[in-house]
Amino acid sequence: MNILAIDSSGLTASVAVMTDGILAAEYTVNNKKTHSQTLLPMIEEIMKTEGMKPEDLDCIAISCGPGSFTGLRIGSATAKGLGLALDKPVAEVSTLQALAYNLYGNEGCVICPIMDARRQEVYTGAYEFVKDTNGDKEHYVMRTVISERAVSLKEMLAMLEGTGKKVIFSGDAVPVYKDVIAENYTKEYAFAPSTLLLQRAASVAALGEIIYKQGDAKNADVHTPVYLRKSQAEREMEEGKL
Repeated sequence: MNILAIDSSGLTASVAVMTDGILAAEYTVNNKKTHSQTLLPMIEEIMKTEGMKPEDLDCIAISCGPGSFTGLRIGSATAKGLGLALDKPVAEVSTLQALAYNLYGNEGCVICPIMDARRQEVYTGAYEFVKDTNGDKEHYVMRTVISERAVSLKEMLAMLEGTGKKVIFSGDAVPVYKDVIAENYTKEYAFAPSTLLLQRAASVAALGEIIYKQGDAKNADVHTPVYLRKSQAEREMEEGKL
C-alpha cells in the first residue's frame, strides 16, 4: 500500500511517501517560498526518486487544518486534484494531531501543539499516548485530552494545568510564546526539539494510513479544509467593513 502525504498548513512544506507502513521518502523545506511554487515540484521529485507512478498510489493523505488559510487551500486543492484525477481517496489528517504524532511514544506526558493563529490566539489541542497491547505487538494509541480550538494561550495553559501531567509543547508558535509559557505555566513542561517542532509529512502519512485502513478516507470531491475559525475577509464582511 502506497500513501502520498502532504502538509502545507504552515510555513513548512512537507511531502512524504509511505509504503506498507514504512516511510520510503520525505521531502521538507522551510524556505519561505509560497507553497504554490514548491508543492507540485516536491511531489514530482519524491515520486521520481521512489520510481513510483501516480497510479501506484492507494491514498492521498492531507494535513487538513487548522493552519494558514492560504497554505491549507493550496494543499487541499493539490490533494483534491490528485484524488480526482487518479480516482483515489483522501485521508484527512488533523494538523494538530500530526504535530503531536511527531512525539509518538512519550508515555505519561501530554503533547500540546500550538500554532500561531494571530489575533493573540493559538490553534491548539492536547494529546497523550497510551500503550496498547492488543494484537501481535505493543504499540501506542494517541488519545485526545483537550479538543482542537482557537483560544488565547493563557486560557489553554489553565486547562493544561488541570491534567496533572508534564506537558511537551510543539508547533510554530513555540518560538513566539516561549517566554509567555515560562512566565505563566506553573507545572512541569518541556519544548519539543527543533527537529520535531514543525510539521512533517511523515506523521501525516502514518495517521493517514490508520484512517485509510479504518475505512474513513473520503472521496476527493467532498474534501474540505478545517479552519476552526472564519477568515479575516469573512469577519470583516460580517462587520460591514467590506
